[in-house]
Amino acid sequence: MEDSPGETRHIPVMLGPVIELLDCKPGGIYVDGTVGAGGYARSILEESAPDGVVLGMDWDGEAIERVHERLGSYGERLILEKADFASIRLVIGEHGIREVDGIVVDLGVSSFQIEDAQRGFSFMKEGPLDMRMNRDLPQKAADLVNTLSERDLADLIYRYGEERLSRRIARTIVAARRKSRIESTVELAALIRGIVPETRDSHRIHPATRTFQALRIAVNREIDSLERFLPRALEVLKQGGRLCAVSFHSLEDRIVKETFRNWSRSCRCPSERVACECEGRPLVRLLTRKALRPSPDEVERNPRARSAKLRAIEKR
Repeated sequence: MEDSPGETRHIPVMLGPVIELLDCKPGGIYVDGTVGAGGYARSILEESAPDGVVLGMDWDGEAIERVHERLGSYGERLILEKADFASIRLVIGEHGIREVDGIVVDLGVSSFQIEDAQRGFSFMKEGPLDMRMNRDLPQKAADLVNTLSERDLADLIYRYGEERLSRRIARTIVAARRKSRIESTVELAALIRGIVPETRDSHRIHPATRTFQALRIAVNREIDSLERFLPRALEVLKQGGRLCAVSFHSLEDRIVKETFRNWSRSCRCPSERVACECEGRPLVRLLTRKALRPSPDEVERNPRARSAKLRAIEKR
């Protein structure tokens, strides 16, 4: 199927390795937990033809509408639901599905969200400090920036952005908002650039990158969603089913890595236990001992892919 006139075909990060690891088969049932622009979903539908099914989830309603327009010709083979991927068990149950053959999630921000200045994700474009992936969420990034105490704001930037200058940034933000409320992406980025010293990476990584990341994670409760999603995903996978997770920063990758490794151990009892009380067998097989990274060619074509890490497991 071709994209609509004027659109280019969206190629998601590390598409080839993801599809290879999912090992799609005709008749299989697959979940794309962050369907975005439909790139993974389209390839899964093609690989699982003629009767494979994809349930695409995304809590961005605009993404669901976009994929419906692009992939609507697949008919009943494509199911779309506006929902957070942490709700995977509930969503598949509503469609009478108990188990699935494969799941993929892309934990990054979609290119459509970044390129739309009104969504407020990019410090390179003038727009409101919004950052909500789901526009139904009550709290915007501007609410955090303008209402949190200096200490809480610094802690948030340090925890989710791993920004060592978090206290200096928070102090500057609080001083600026006393004069007037901070509402613009460019305004916040300029404040941060004004106090962060130049480094060797300044030409490649904007000084506001970590702060914007931290605000986005907090607004969308991304870490909480990921921690709730992983055990539910394992629960709904069939024996032999596969889960692929693509992450873009160390916090998410660390959670995925440690969770997958724990599931792959024969004993998962707490270290203080004297004797093993668990089932005594691994729950999964690691398909990626180390995270896979995009090729140099892919990074050249798509610079946003440079920080991507792909990890995958197979349920035993």
